[in-house]
Amino acid sequence: MSALHPIRPQSPSKSPNQSQSQLVDPFGRHVDYLRVSVTDRCDFRCVYCMAETMTFLPKREVLSLEELDRLCSAFIARGVRKLRITGGEPLVRKNILWLFQRLGRHLEAGALDDLTLTTNGSQLTHYAPQLYAAGVRRVNVSLDTLDRAKFAAITRRGRLEQVLDGLKAAKKAGLEIKINAVALRGINDQEFDEMIRFCGIHGFDLTLIETMPLGEIEEDRTDRYLPLSAVRADLESRWTLTDSAYRTGGPARYMIIKETGRKLGFITPLTHNFCEGCNRVRLTCTGLLYLCLGQDDKADLRRVLRDKTYANDPRALDAALDLALDEAISRKPKGHDFVIERKGEGPALSRHMSVTGG
Repeated sequence: MSALHPIRPQSPSKSPNQSQSQLVDPFGRHVDYLRVSVTDRCDFRCVYCMAETMTFLPKREVLSLEELDRLCSAFIARGVRKLRITGGEPLVRKNILWLFQRLGRHLEAGALDDLTLTTNGSQLTHYAPQLYAAGVRRVNVSLDTLDRAKFAAITRRGRLEQVLDGLKAAKKAGLEIKINAVALRGINDQEFDEMIRFCGIHGFDLTLIETMPLGEIEEDRTDRYLPLSAVRADLESRWTLTDSAYRTGGPARYMIIKETGRKLGFITPLTHNFCEGCNRVRLTCTGLLYLCLGQDDKADLRRVLRDKTYANDPRALDAALDLALDEAISRKPKGHDFVIERKGEGPALSRHMSVTGG
């Protein structure tokens, strides 16, 4: 499915209270988790995520912070309880703290349970205390290696010390931290023991992620693809891993590491499809709502938001957004079609992860 479906608001045919009902997809799954990319820009150029030379979106196509707040609030009114801010690197967006502060009002009102952030950690030394003050309690930090030379090679322009300082600042501010590491054959596949020990010492959880076939990059992903089923089997020869019922609302499945007491998560879009309980949708910084990370079907919410018909009628805009959300969620697919491409083939989807949001 690749069509961009236009949203044409119609006259409401539902009861006055239905606009506050939960969003339920065709398979009976309640959509209560929204991931929002606030920018496609990033201060790193990770080899599995971006091309080294990227062309970023023009400003006019990117939603303003006020528009992002309006759309997030529309989802929260329809039962979204968890909101994750992503990018690109979300903390490079100018005045981004304003958005966190605005969204924090939904936490105070009890309409939102969780406001979280996925970041590369480069800006946490500056933002960590302010994020906590805004209501953020958990952050996911992308960190694929503890080796300085490898870190520089993977990110192309990042400094490991900057991220480690950010982790210290986040921990000091009171933020709970989970490290996300993409498993890359021949790059970090000998470091997972060290990362487990590092996270155990500092009180962090760790999630390993299979590389996803999104966007053109300079190398062939088949060279780096590492199935996490093999990683888990290898780790179990040295660590005591027991299944955990812990869930965050995301796709990770967790185990407890007896030796450290910390959680180890696995995100396996290729070796184990995690779609059966999917409760998530993703909103890009341009207002496109992707109903599945691994499909191209999408709805254009920016078109509704900027429709001049509703310029002076906030209630009509609310109704139009309600209808747009209902129409979009009615098309949410049962699952993705990810497969690791055969050598020499292009990615499953042309868009980069930085566009959709992590």
